[in-house]
Amino acid sequence: QVQLVESGGGLVQNGGSLRLSCAASGRTNSRYGMGWFRQAPGKEREFVAAISWRDHNTRYADSVKGRFSISRDDAKNTVYLQMNSLNPEDTAVYYCAADSYGSGYPRSSDYEHWGQGTQVTVSS
Repeated sequence: QVQLVESGGGLVQNGGSLRLSCAASGRTNSRYGMGWFRQAPGKEREFVAAISWRDHNTRYADSVKGRFSISRDDAKNTVYLQMNSLNPEDTAVYYCAADSYGSGYPRSSDYEHWGQGTQVTVSS
């Protein structure tokens, strides 16, 4: 089992930046692909970004390409989501997830482990 704890959320103005972190503990020697998903009020959870284990291949939702960047530091068992040029449509609870296949695909069903989420609010 692996436990995931997100941090770094908060309130930011339109056009601002935030960096989310996701710290993994427990069975962290496994080769996990890592993903970020988000859920806005009244909407389905959606894919944001993911990074594979082996080659750190990254994938992004079209809505965040060029603005968000996912990275990982395996020595620290931490994955990051740098979010720039934020707008009110980015307001959501952001969840970190781990995929034991290591692939880092955009499908939420591939991820077995989830964090509790961190709120990101972008004011207009």
